[in-house]
Amino acid sequence: MNAAATAIAVPDAPATTAGPLPLGHLIALTGPYGVYEHALCETPRLEHGHCTDDVARVLAVVVREPSRRASPGTVELHHLIELSLSFLESAVAPDGTVRNRRAADGTWTDPPSIGDWWGRAVLGLGAAIRHSRDPGIRARALRVFLRAAQQGSPDVRASAFAAIGAADALLAFPELTAARMLLADGLRRVPRPEGADRGWPEQRLRYANGALCEALIAGGQALQRSDAIDTGLEMLDTLLRLETRPSGMLSFAGPGGRDRSDPERAGDQQPIEPATIADACLRAASVTRDERWHHESLRIWAWFTGENDAGIAMFDPLTGAGYDGLTPTGRNENRGAESTLAALSAFQCARSARAGLR
Repeated sequence: MNAAATAIAVPDAPATTAGPLPLGHLIALTGPYGVYEHALCETPRLEHGHCTDDVARVLAVVVREPSRRASPGTVELHHLIELSLSFLESAVAPDGTVRNRRAADGTWTDPPSIGDWWGRAVLGLGAAIRHSRDPGIRARALRVFLRAAQQGSPDVRASAFAAIGAADALLAFPELTAARMLLADGLRRVPRPEGADRGWPEQRLRYANGALCEALIAGGQALQRSDAIDTGLEMLDTLLRLETRPSGMLSFAGPGGRDRSDPERAGDQQPIEPATIADACLRAASVTRDERWHHESLRIWAWFTGENDAGIAMFDPLTGAGYDGLTPTGRNENRGAESTLAALSAFQCARSARAGLR
């Protein structure tokens, strides 16, 4: 994250999740090739260029936005989808490895590989295959997905991201062998609690922890494996407990992670943590029809609107911007792509939760 002045905590007005997704800041962060990775306050930092990680996040969020509720209109939604899909078409090499770093002039600056960005690309493509209403977009996303599906990753987080995308592709096309194989491989790499220790399966909470839960729940649904669903739900319940203070307020591990037995949260809390848990809760609610997960989504959204350790909102309801980090005394005023997309994703989850509780 970029350095920025930290504001003193002053509670902001609650942000509603009624209505369409506010896309103003995301559009402002977007250049001719896609979303810029970083911002200095609200201004995009063109010198830092783009990354596949964030572009894939754009695709995953925007394709699940109902076009009839688009704001400021379907033209903007289609533009973001088209840019993001074109970016991923260029990022994924013929052998399925993926480039991550792209300069503002469109030049790729790194060789293709299978880091987190490979898994994120698969996740975004899977979301487009399942959720896009445009047959042309679905067909293009499927072609790039099949290219990326030639690869796998030994990394837990990359495998979890890919498993989520593969599950979405398989739910859209139940006979898609490549998705089934990629999903099965990804689920094998997601750790599970063992023996008498039925807590979190890793000694340390790391980053994007909710993705491990969502991968198991989504993968279990797509493969019709109730054991995977049950384990994912159990892990999600454990994760929410570990990230909740005795007062009942959510408080997340910083980017350096923390030992699961350590109550202290070191470092800034970053929006990716609540956002991945919200995505897992949305998935859990859709699979189980249990209203409990809708309530958890709303509790997570409350973190974004000021029910957090600093008592300050991490989301601007007018522009849709998300703030880069929550400090003990306020927030990082930078509003980069990852944080903005995390907030927008949590917004969607909360909106779905409110609809599900009506």
